[in-house]
Amino acid sequence: MLWDWPAEEAYPYNLPALRGLSRITFHRPVTFLVGENGTGKSTLLEAIAIAAGFNPEGGSRSNMFQHAKTESTLHEHLRLSWLPKATSGFFFRAESFFNFASHVDEAERIRATGYAAYGGTSLHEQSHGESFLALFLHRLGNRNNSLYLLDEPEAALSPSRQLALLRILHDHEQAGGAQFLIATHSPILLGYPGAAILSFDRTPLAPVEYEDTESYRLTRQFLMQREGILRALFSQEE
Repeated sequence: MLWDWPAEEAYPYNLPALRGLSRITFHRPVTFLVGENGTGKSTLLEAIAIAAGFNPEGGSRSNMFQHAKTESTLHEHLRLSWLPKATSGFFFRAESFFNFASHVDEAERIRATGYAAYGGTSLHEQSHGESFLALFLHRLGNRNNSLYLLDEPEAALSPSRQLALLRILHDHEQAGGAQFLIATHSPILLGYPGAAILSFDRTPLAPVEYEDTESYRLTRQFLMQREGILRALFSQEE
C-alpha cells in the first residue's frame, strides 16, 4: 500500500503513527492493528476499505447505503496493490453494524433470498453477538483473492465466540487466498498464531510482539494482581 502524502497538518494526516510513512506492506494472511483510542487504527482501516471499493459504513462493493458521511479524505491518497489482486471482500465495522443490518433487511424485502448469506435469519432477530458471528461464519465465505477488513470485531463477542472467530481465521488461512486486516483491543484475538501486529502507539507505526502489546500486558497484569490494582485504582484521590 502506497500513498502520496498531502502537505498539510490537519487530521488525519497529522497522526503520529502515520508520520513519515510512504508504504505499508502486509506480508501475512492476518495482520492486527493495535493502539490506544484515537491513534488512527479505524481511520486507516476505513481508508483502505474505501480505496478497495467497499462501503465506508460497512459491507462489500455491492452494499451501497449511507446514513452519515463521516469518513476522512485519507483514502484519496492511498494506492493499493495486491499480488494477486483481491477480487472480493468485506468491511466490517462494529460502530455502524446496526445500519448494515437494516440495509440487509431492506435488500431482503426486494430479493427474498431467505437471508442465505447470513445463516437464514435477519441479523436484527439475533443477539448482538450471535449476529456478529453469523456474519463472520456466512458472509466471509469466499476464500479466493479476498480482502477482509474487520474493525473491532470483538465488540459484541463473548470470549468463547472470540475463539470461534479465531477458528474462522484459521480455516481461511488454511484454504489460502484471503487476507485479513483487523483493528482490535482483544488479547484473545491478538493471540492468533503467526499473525503480524502493527502498533499505532509508535511513531511511525511498527511491528510489535504479542507479549509487548498493551492489551496483553494490562490484561495479564490485572489477572495476576487484580486485588492490588483495584485497591490502588479506587484509593486514588478524585
